[in-house]
This record gives sequence, structure tokens and C-alpha cells, in this order.
Amino acid sequence: MISFSEIETTVKRATRSVGFSWGISEEVGKNIRLLEMFGLPGVKNINKYFKIYNGEKFENINLFSKSNISKKHYCPIIAGVNFFDQSSAISDLNYLEISNLAFPLLFIPFVSRTSEILGKRIFLKIDNKEFLFNFNQSIYSNYLSGEIVEKSEKINLQFIENKNSFSESEWSELYKISENTFVEETEESKQKAAGAGLTDND
Repeated sequence: MISFSEIETTVKRATRSVGFSWGISEEVGKNIRLLEMFGLPGVKNINKYFKIYNGEKFENINLFSKSNISKKHYCPIIAGVNFFDQSSAISDLNYLEISNLAFPLLFIPFVSRTSEILGKRIFLKIDNKEFLFNFNQSIYSNYLSGEIVEKSEKINLQFIENKNSFSESEWSELYKISENTFVEETEESKQKAAGAGLTDND
């Protein structure tokens, strides 16, 4: 089995070879490693994308808005880099759409890493495929196929505000149970704590 570090290095070099800068190439290498770690077909998709990259005219999203529409197809790498760089401003939008993104699975790692930077969960829907990103720690999805996804008609993305999954009363009940481990201080324990770590050499 090929190691994740070898995947990252090879993808980085391949990305540079097709014309991207070394800086972007390093990000793409990390991204494909991340996809493979999460069990998504990163190598398959990037390999197919690079085969057609120089023969196609992909458009770039340079500045994100709530609605991003291309008559052709957006490059997922440039879109991802700019999404990552503009993440703070984009999160203020709360919700955005992208129409016609090529090889959308290559966009996924940028979203996952953004979730970690912002400290927010992000919900992403690629046509009928749903993904929930949890601070770059896990991805919940209904997409179980290892197939190549060449095009998406519409992507919907939503930032989810952080909130507890439990009520205040449930937390209070649990905290009350935890109090059973608390030990009351006695005069003897206070004396021992006060002299802990001290040595009298006189």
C-alpha cells in the first residue's frame, strides 16, 4: 500500500508539473492526502483532472459572493485556494452557491480545513451528495462511492453556528453526578498541600 506521505509528495510534484505554483502544489498535496485518509477517492479524481487540465478552459473564482455562476466550469483548485484564503469574509455570508464546479471532490479538503480554522461546522451539498465537515477531524457523508465526479451543477454551502447538542438541565444533571468525585478539604489535607514539595535542610 502506498503511504500517505508518498501520495502527498507525488501529488505536489504532479500539480507543479501541470502549471500550478509550488505554493498551491503543496496545498493540493496535503488535500489529496486528506481525502485518502478520509476514504474519499482523491488520487483518482486529481489524476483524471490533470489529464484534461491543460486542454480545457476552466474559469476561476477570484472573489466569492453568495452566488457564483460560470457558463463553463470553475477550476476546483483555484476555487478552493481562494475559498480558504477568504474564509473569514465568506463565513459572514453564512450561505453561498457555486454553479458548475469541475471535479468538486477536489474542493472538499479546502472546506474541511476551513472548518478547522473558523471553528465552525460546514454543510456542503454537491448536487445530491451531502457532506458535513467537523473541524477537519471527520466528514459525515451520504457519498459512499469511490467513483470520479467530473462535474457538479450546483453546490450549496452553509456555515453552522456552534451550539450544544444538549439542554442546560441535562448538563446540570450530569455535572451533579460528577460532583460525587469531589473530595472535601480537611485540616490535614490543607497542611499536607501547604508543605508539598518543600524540604527543610536546617
